[in-house]
Amino acid sequence: MDYDVIIIGGGQAGLAMGYFLKKSGLSFLIVEKETSIGESWRKRYDTLTLFTPRFYSSLPGLPLNGDLDGYPTKEEIADYLFDYATTFSLPVQLNTEVKELSKTKEGFKVVTNASLLAAKKVIIATGSFQKPLIPSFASTLSKNVVQLHTSQYHNPKQIKEGPVLIVGAGNSGAQVAAELSDKYLVYLSVGHKIRFLPQNIGNKSIFWWFEKMRIYKASTNSKIGQWLRKKPDPLFGFDLRAKIKSGAITVFPRTERIVDDTFEFLDKRTLKVNTVIWATGFYHDYSWITIPQVVNVKGDPIHKKGITNIAGLYFLGLPWQRNRASSLLQGVEDDAAYIYQHVRRNME
Repeated sequence: MDYDVIIIGGGQAGLAMGYFLKKSGLSFLIVEKETSIGESWRKRYDTLTLFTPRFYSSLPGLPLNGDLDGYPTKEEIADYLFDYATTFSLPVQLNTEVKELSKTKEGFKVVTNASLLAAKKVIIATGSFQKPLIPSFASTLSKNVVQLHTSQYHNPKQIKEGPVLIVGAGNSGAQVAAELSDKYLVYLSVGHKIRFLPQNIGNKSIFWWFEKMRIYKASTNSKIGQWLRKKPDPLFGFDLRAKIKSGAITVFPRTERIVDDTFEFLDKRTLKVNTVIWATGFYHDYSWITIPQVVNVKGDPIHKKGITNIAGLYFLGLPWQRNRASSLLQGVEDDAAYIYQHVRRNME
């Protein structure tokens, strides 16, 4: 079937784009590989809580219910995204995974597991959390050691009795480490100095202060934006710091290698554990795009503010797409509006 626009991905970015396109009169379809809207959030670990308050965690046109200064859970966000698609009657085709995207004379061909689609414009809104990034040396780990990526971790029932190592210290890794330290001996391997920031200053979220200081939406090419991009993401809240100070969590430097079930760190110390959780992030997988010059040799999208060199092809929901907030729930609104305006201008 032919459409004016096909959006690949029904997460926060795809839904925000759908909100704007709904006003346009253009025919469009959002294709989503999960079985329901918000399903990817439900699959994440049970105690996941956002570090942005509700005031900064909603999409255009529909505020998130509840205490605006409170912090939503993953289930709350999953329900919200489902309600969002329903509220605006967004055309979403579930259980649809894109297998190939190619260019045609008229626009684009989208091959899915369900059908063959065609569109004049395509917006790739598959987000940042695509494929778990796990170090290659993980394959040398003894089969006696349970290993999980944070995307596979749900609750402490998955953990084998004995010491646990968390490799990586993003906000997800920090939350998991703090949770497990209540029951297990937990170690944390970090390749950089951990920078802690409060979630609230006074009675305001730190993101309120970021906005006042013009940090929240610092543009990608600004001096402050370039400086921030070179820094590891901070950890919001002091729970992990308290656990480290109390001795409940022991910090090691970067993991260098594994021999059987023994981890060796940058300072040459070694450690044996029964469970390892890889909090090492994700990587993009655009192997299904058969159009040249869309991604670079590293596999990252080639774009300027989400606009590619291929007429009619866009990206949305990328970290630092236009500013610091681009990959956050509320931050995607500005990027979606920007892409929408470009699509409209080029449809006329």
